[in-house]
Amino acid sequence: MLPSCPVGEDEGQDQRFRERTEEIERRILSQRAVLASGTKGREREEDPDPLRTAFQRDRDRIVHSKAFRRLKHKTQVFISPEGDHYRVRLTHTLEVAQIARTLARALRLNEDLTEAIALGHDLGHTPFGHLGEEALSPFLPEPFRHSEQSLRVIDHLENDGRGLNLTWEVRDGIVCHPWSMPAPSTLEGEIVRFADRIAYVNHDLDDAVRAGVIEPEEAPGQVFDLMGHTHSQRVNAMVYDLVRNSEDAPHVTLSDRLLQALDDLRTFLFDRVYLREDARDQQEKAISLVRSLFAYYLDHPEAVPAEYLANPGDLPTQIADYIAGMTDRFALRTYEQLFLPRGWLL
Repeated sequence: MLPSCPVGEDEGQDQRFRERTEEIERRILSQRAVLASGTKGREREEDPDPLRTAFQRDRDRIVHSKAFRRLKHKTQVFISPEGDHYRVRLTHTLEVAQIARTLARALRLNEDLTEAIALGHDLGHTPFGHLGEEALSPFLPEPFRHSEQSLRVIDHLENDGRGLNLTWEVRDGIVCHPWSMPAPSTLEGEIVRFADRIAYVNHDLDDAVRAGVIEPEEAPGQVFDLMGHTHSQRVNAMVYDLVRNSEDAPHVTLSDRLLQALDDLRTFLFDRVYLREDARDQQEKAISLVRSLFAYYLDHPEAVPAEYLANPGDLPTQIADYIAGMTDRFALRTYEQLFLPRGWLL
């Protein structure tokens, strides 16, 4: 018989590791921070982890989820880019998390909560980026929103339909991270909202220059004047400005000048990169592909995997769950199998 692993005699002793971390939070974090020991809890009550705080546990559940792994093959801006250095949805998520953690630590807010929100904020993103959202919306009673789908992923779709059972604060920060949604209820959630925008406007500009879509000097002049000419200079300028303007403020914010520069850069990217005329043909193909898949599954619900048909909601919602979870390459391969003739075997 194999010897069993030793177990501590005093089960309460194991809790001291987590409790020590929680005590460190109480001592060093700002009074404005959300303490892990003060979480509003989970939908389903669980025994606390002996080592990790509630927010650390959430972060780990997100990182080990299937939805998180699929982000490596989902579009950020450029569909199926040929080069190795273009951002994808996973690298975008990692950049958001890095910026958010830096902000949270500088402001003495809860870094673990911030990181969990950042890592989970795009779990519900469709293949082909926001084009996938545009493609799915006509089939649903409400417009498809990736933040709401992220919440559906962590509440229902992951873990064989049981969900991840994350804390209320992480769920709130994830669903409220877009600027089109109500403001998050925590400052940590507000940090991720800003970190997301800071990350994507800067790395999308970087990728657009790398792709030859724009020249650096075409960007609004005040962007470079205020924030610098390199990617790192611009990110550093925004992060420092946000910390300086948020330290004693009731909400996380940038100075008026940098907030305007951020908005100007975002507007420029929409005009010259996201909605550029020479990309519309490929974008329409991606939208058509997703809609063709949706129409097929409406006519052939038996082709939808059983695990999705077991999810809450009607058939269109279940199909949206399935398609939204696809990576770009899986969606392309599925379309090819369903709609394109196969070559003759010789």
